[in-house]
Amino acid sequence: ARFTNSFVTNSICTPSRATLLTGQYSHKNGVPVFNAFDSSRDTVAKHLQQGGYYTGIVGKWHLGTDPTGFDRWIVLPGQGAYWNPMFLVPDGQLTIQGHCTDLTGDLGVEFIKTRPAEKPFFLMLHQKAPHRPWEPDKRNQARFKDAVIPEPDTLRDDYATRAAALPENQQTVARDLTRLDLKLTPPANLAGPDRTKWLQTKPMEFEVTRPDGKQETLTGDALVKWKYQRYMQDYLACVQGVDDSVGQVLDYLERSGLAKNTVVFYSADNGWYLGDLGLYDKRFMYEPGLRVPLLVRGPGIKAGSLPAQFVANIDLAPTFLDLAGLPVPSSMQGRSLAPLLHGESPADWRQTVYYRYYHDPGHHNTAAHYGVRTATHKLIYYWKKAAYEMFDIISDP
Repeated sequence: ARFTNSFVTNSICTPSRATLLTGQYSHKNGVPVFNAFDSSRDTVAKHLQQGGYYTGIVGKWHLGTDPTGFDRWIVLPGQGAYWNPMFLVPDGQLTIQGHCTDLTGDLGVEFIKTRPAEKPFFLMLHQKAPHRPWEPDKRNQARFKDAVIPEPDTLRDDYATRAAALPENQQTVARDLTRLDLKLTPPANLAGPDRTKWLQTKPMEFEVTRPDGKQETLTGDALVKWKYQRYMQDYLACVQGVDDSVGQVLDYLERSGLAKNTVVFYSADNGWYLGDLGLYDKRFMYEPGLRVPLLVRGPGIKAGSLPAQFVANIDLAPTFLDLAGLPVPSSMQGRSLAPLLHGESPADWRQTVYYRYYHDPGHHNTAAHYGVRTATHKLIYYWKKAAYEMFDIISDP
């Protein structure tokens, strides 16, 4: 099943992970920004563990405290590293050689292989990629090295009709990608703070070698075109690595015979701007940041189904418990997606989704805002600016 209207309630990683665990909005679970998650809180993992499931989490955690409710865990510290990452485990640290995406998939398969065979299992398999700084594995880097990616129509949006937050944002492809983002090589004589400063600079001109061997300095729109291609080649190569890794896990489930009795959810902790509105990050409640993929496969799910109801990440924890035959606590604010997965259309399903972004002033100078989206309209309020934006989604998606 592929959900066609799947959303997050706060488009940023740490809050979304707290919502995934608790089934609660940010103002209820205590994690509106990058603050640490209170590990004593009630979570879906604890309920599944108490209900007889063998529980585990592998990969990105990013919640500031040690995982609880998991029989086994091996997680990245903070964002973690792409290459030769160090993982946190209950008794210390473990560094593994290789690329983080491949390793996360390997560790996921290892968890499934070595679990107690007599118990059902619950695994949260969380990839670092495609988070900044977009460092793909070598095979996919080569695959996308010369790819030419179509530009979105709004890559050069000048925000002339935007009175509130967009004109002040600092997450544009044109102005805000750093030399580090663009994988430029610093001069050999730079070291320490000077090297770091050079890499964090946002270049507004860049010299390239043309096919005829001559040097050319890119500025203006030519530089925007080059930055977009450079960024997207790395980003999509990282995404392809995730696809490869997920495929590896799904293949193991098939080979082992577990697929026939395992439900797999694929989603993301936030949406992302691939040059849409000129942006490259998340946070804003515009469609690319608000929407996330949600694909589910398993027994009892009609292949190729496309549920169109509004669903959000508050719904995942209740769904996991419902599918496991366990009661959903009243503290969870979401609703089980099981009826939708089984082809039902509950008459009382939600018609709106609520969103709130708190991190202001935060990264990229994204103004705090909250809003509501219906099937036809979206209203956003930037409360520190006393400014509204309203969109007709039908005429202007």
